[in-house]
Amino acid sequence: MKKSPINYRAAQPADVSSIHSLIKELASFENAIEQVETDPAQLLMDGFSQNPAYQAFVAEHNGQVVGFALTFIRYSTWRGKMVYIEDIYVKPEFRSQSIGKEMVQLTMKYAKSIGVNFLSLQVLEWNEGAINFYKKFDCEFDKEWINAIIKIK
Repeated sequence: MKKSPINYRAAQPADVSSIHSLIKELASFENAIEQVETDPAQLLMDGFSQNPAYQAFVAEHNGQVVGFALTFIRYSTWRGKMVYIEDIYVKPEFRSQSIGKEMVQLTMKYAKSIGVNFLSLQVLEWNEGAINFYKKFDCEFDKEWINAIIKIK
């Protein structure tokens, strides 16, 4: 029996609840579920308002969102505009089907369409599966920079 194909497309407002569920799955995998502060309403406002903060893409199987990539534009004073991949996540039962690869390629196509020549991202140092996945794209890993987040009070 042939598997149903995966459909790749830009996310729509109706996908926000599914994306949020996948965000929570990812956070659970990363042992950080308590750090998820967004909710579907915020994702809807932030991604689909007049000035969206992010662009998202989804992978669908039989009408169900089984993976997503969430990106936004960042600026490097050395390299110019970049598309930052905040997260790519594929449900475990749909892995090893090239969905992650397709999501990265869709993100690359989007970047090219807006005149951007670089993608940037972060990978947890213990996530060898993700590190090996990104190595397939000739990814340069930075050993010098430490990431920091400043919370505004």
